[in-house]
Amino acid sequence: MGRGARGRRAATTAALLAATVTAALAAGCTTGGGGPGDDGRGSPKESGQGESPSARGPTALVVKIDNAAPARPHTGVEAADVVYAEQVEGGLSRLMAVYTTRLPQTVGPVRSARESDLELLRQFDRPTLAFSGAQKKLLPLIDKAPLRAETPGNAADAYFRDSARSAPHNLYLRPERIVPEVPGKAALTTGFHYGAAPAGGTATASRTVRYPAAGFTFTWSDSRDRWLVGMDGTPATTADGEPMAAATVVVQYVKVRESAFRDFLGNNTPYTETVGSGTATVLRDGRAWNVHWKREKAADGTTFTTRDGRPVNFAKGQVWVVFAGTP
Repeated sequence: MGRGARGRRAATTAALLAATVTAALAAGCTTGGGGPGDDGRGSPKESGQGESPSARGPTALVVKIDNAAPARPHTGVEAADVVYAEQVEGGLSRLMAVYTTRLPQTVGPVRSARESDLELLRQFDRPTLAFSGAQKKLLPLIDKAPLRAETPGNAADAYFRDSARSAPHNLYLRPERIVPEVPGKAALTTGFHYGAAPAGGTATASRTVRYPAAGFTFTWSDSRDRWLVGMDGTPATTADGEPMAAATVVVQYVKVRESAFRDFLGNNTPYTETVGSGTATVLRDGRAWNVHWKREKAADGTTFTTRDGRPVNFAKGQVWVVFAGTP
């Protein structure tokens, strides 16, 4: 083979490799191989996910939210009843927003699902899970899980791209197109208790949780009566420019182990174990309580109790649960 032919072949190979990497970066994870905007799940009939939520009564809407720096500020997260924060590949973070009492017009940016999401979602009665993409080996597990999956592949009219942002951080959901009515408080089967603050606690100005390549800081604001959210050292705001704030923050210490899945770069996907028991710190009203958490089986909610076994009440308003590795 001549030197010119070898050069052309090398250039072609490099171009193909660059195209493959670019596509993988745009998807944000390994997908099932579908076309643009499709996660490989096929049509609703093929995937078994075509059941209307109204056919079985109101159910929680859960949306996987991108939390890379280019994805901020978020849209619609402030309307969620509960926001879960978890560690993902490369030590980064991702959010899962749960909606039962309010449905915003738009939520996003929407990103991919993870294996441990399925265990966490078992606490709800067949929730609607909105996400974009998942590893090919994970798709059969999602299909078998007791939930209704809504993705760009089977609910294209519910999603849109924001041309002002770059992919993959620009996919947004219109919730009313997949959930016809506000689910209501009865759908929030988390096991959480709300009411007056427990006795005691320690005055706390701020609390930081660090992942290998991400971090959350919650700073108490007397004027707002809320914990102001910071992400990676920067105050978090809504799409309207308002500070993102939580009434209650739970730092829940759990086992974070390797899963059977890896991203296209070979990074292992952490599996966050949310069934079991352990310790947690509850932040509300400018104070902190060291408590115990327990979730006996996946279908149960999580209870938080004081050392003498009394339930710990959360403040009325949005709850953030940040999963941290057991110290």
